[in-house]
Amino acid sequence: MLKFIAKRLMYGFLVLFGVLTVVFLMFNVMPGDPARMQMGQHTDSASVAIIRQDLGLDQPLPKQYLMFLNDLSFVSVHHPTDKKDRYYLDTVKYGQPLQLFSVGGGRELVLKTPYLRRSYHDRRRVSDIILETLPETIVLAFAAMLIASIFGIALGIVGALHKNSWADRGIAVFSTLGTAGPSFFYALIISWVFGYLLKEITGLKNAGSLFDPVDESLQLKNLILPAITLGIRPLALITQLTRSSLLEVLSHDYIRTAHAKGLSRVKVIFKHALKNAMNPVVTSISGWLASLMAGAALVEPIFDWKGIGNEVVQALMNYDLPVVMGSTLVFSIMFVILNLLVDISYGFLDPRVRVS
Repeated sequence: MLKFIAKRLMYGFLVLFGVLTVVFLMFNVMPGDPARMQMGQHTDSASVAIIRQDLGLDQPLPKQYLMFLNDLSFVSVHHPTDKKDRYYLDTVKYGQPLQLFSVGGGRELVLKTPYLRRSYHDRRRVSDIILETLPETIVLAFAAMLIASIFGIALGIVGALHKNSWADRGIAVFSTLGTAGPSFFYALIISWVFGYLLKEITGLKNAGSLFDPVDESLQLKNLILPAITLGIRPLALITQLTRSSLLEVLSHDYIRTAHAKGLSRVKVIFKHALKNAMNPVVTSISGWLASLMAGAALVEPIFDWKGIGNEVVQALMNYDLPVVMGSTLVFSIMFVILNLLVDISYGFLDPRVRVS
């Protein structure tokens, strides 16, 4: 098991490395100058050159990439007395790193937490931005996934047990509609209908975040509409997957044997069939949970939800590379961890699956 986990962690590291490399290159080969966008289009060239030097954009692209990886690494090389070493300039408030040993030229090998740099737009630390906005996106994603999992599995079971009935056909139509439209389209419709037209009946608003901006009080009712919107697509897919997987399991010989032994239908379904049908469903749920974290960027701006998805949209509009890179790294880490947990859980869900 330890060998298996170590192997998965290595694959996860390679995935993170690939994601960071692709996003870094994509943003650096695209047209546009963050320094000029920060200063404005009518500023003079000298001011732009100073900003580019401060952001490290005056260096060749390979060196910028190595500097970026050096900042992200837990063990990295820095120059504590160099006024251009942005990591050391930025750690005065947060404490100095653990110095391991000198590598020459005034540089030292240090042990530290990953440094995500500062936003180009407002000069805030990217780590502070993520810590401030990520909890609201996590709450939204988990709420959406909870709704999708509970109702998706329930509808899938109903569809499988009543195959080709009117209920099964109705569920199929709902699933098709759920997968046919993009999340931002459903967000606009749901926000307009339930948060504007039926506001007096539902008591819900078409915009609002988890905490009131005035008194910081918890506003759970603002979670209802965006969570339902974000959960529509995974709910439809989980319904289809549960139905097809359960129908396949119900056709196996050991299910007929269980019925022949006189076991009740409820016991056969929930103790034998459903447990063995859950592997693909759990895989789908884990993948969707990570996807919803990133997909929240399509829903949060419409409902004015102050999460990391909304922040990423603003960062893309402002060409704010550090915020986008830091957010992408967080999403990738969550995706790798969730997939690792799912792989380990296979052995517990299905006795036929064991990790040697």
